[in-house]
Amino acid sequence: MTKRIFQAICFAALSVFLASSVLILGVLYPYFSNVQQAQLRVQTKLAAQGAAQGGAAYFSGLELQNCRITWIGTDGTVLYDSQSDRAQMENHLEREEVSQAMAEGSGESRRYSSTLMNRYLYCAQRLPDGTILRLSVAQNSVLLLLLGMAQPFCIILAVAIALSVCLAIRISKKIVAPLNDLDLDHPLAEQGYDELSPLLRRLDSQQRQLRQAEQLRREFTANVSHELKTPLHVISGCAELIKDGVVAPQDVTSFAQRIYGESQRMGQLVEDIISLSHLDEGAQDMEWETVDLYELARTVVHALEVKAEAAHVTLKLSGESASLRAIPALLHSILYNLCDNAIKYNREGGEAELSVVREDGAVVLSVQDTGIGIEEASRERIFERFYRVDKSRSKAVGGTGLGLSIVKHAAKVHDAKITVESVLNQGTTVTVRFPIL
Repeated sequence: MTKRIFQAICFAALSVFLASSVLILGVLYPYFSNVQQAQLRVQTKLAAQGAAQGGAAYFSGLELQNCRITWIGTDGTVLYDSQSDRAQMENHLEREEVSQAMAEGSGESRRYSSTLMNRYLYCAQRLPDGTILRLSVAQNSVLLLLLGMAQPFCIILAVAIALSVCLAIRISKKIVAPLNDLDLDHPLAEQGYDELSPLLRRLDSQQRQLRQAEQLRREFTANVSHELKTPLHVISGCAELIKDGVVAPQDVTSFAQRIYGESQRMGQLVEDIISLSHLDEGAQDMEWETVDLYELARTVVHALEVKAEAAHVTLKLSGESASLRAIPALLHSILYNLCDNAIKYNREGGEAELSVVREDGAVVLSVQDTGIGIEEASRERIFERFYRVDKSRSKAVGGTGLGLSIVKHAAKVHDAKITVESVLNQGTTVTVRFPIL
């Protein structure tokens, strides 16, 4: 960044210098040309008065420096010239300033030499006898002027470059100093530029998101370790007892069933962890489709009927066909986890109803049960990973504590809003509102 600032300052300084030189030269050259032309006009008038009064005698012994005087007859022939032999000079009748003076009394023109190194200014005045008196001066052209100024211009350019480099180094270091001194751990503590305030606020926000993601990661790692440790100990303990022949033959089946149940629970836990990790990444590799939520709900209810019957819970579906753009796998996870919880945490002989309706430009999914309910203090935390309202019951029914967390993340992918209403020991209603995109 320092290098770029340095280059930009040097480039800007040199550009301003060169542009200023061109502009100054472009303004001053025409100005002094006009001044010189005005002086030549005055000199021509004075010389014309002298020639009118003295005639040819006026030119005798006339000494001129840096100026040429020419006397031209009415037919264009040169009667006198201060620098050349008049006999060898061509007719001047067609010269611009001469023809203009004959017609209007005075005339002016400017012409470049054949080499373009000099420019000549001409001013002509008609005398009372009809002859023309013309004065001319040589003026350096812009090209010759530039060549003459090459040495001082190079010296000035070298000084300008040196000053630009020194200033650029100093200014660039001063500009980047607040950035180099920035404390990334405490960005808002710095008194930097006002223009950096949005960046500093963004850094501070990201730092906090990273102090929270890191904390969640640690808690998640500790919870996963704890959750995996329990089934592993149970499996290891039961297998060891069977291996050592301590278990009576009639009890082997029950021990095997317990090993199978714990392994299933551990497998479900691993699957839920993988699902959450996928959702944390935004599920960007999953395809969106037009899905009929009611038909998908019917499939989930059919899949959970056996489980509901085993728990002596009546599982029902109501509502209407409702299509929306969604990721089918994530919708299935939402439906399955909410219905599964409605069965797990219900009472024997209870009911669980799944409803899908269209309402105010949205598709509303609600799962209502007559189960144990949720305390008010726990309602804000039930979507946290591994949080359980009733830990003993959750483990007894095979819960991993990740189901509602998956529901929350899957709903977030669809910009859906979740609300929970519950009365302790009477039941819970979870509502998910999907906007129709």
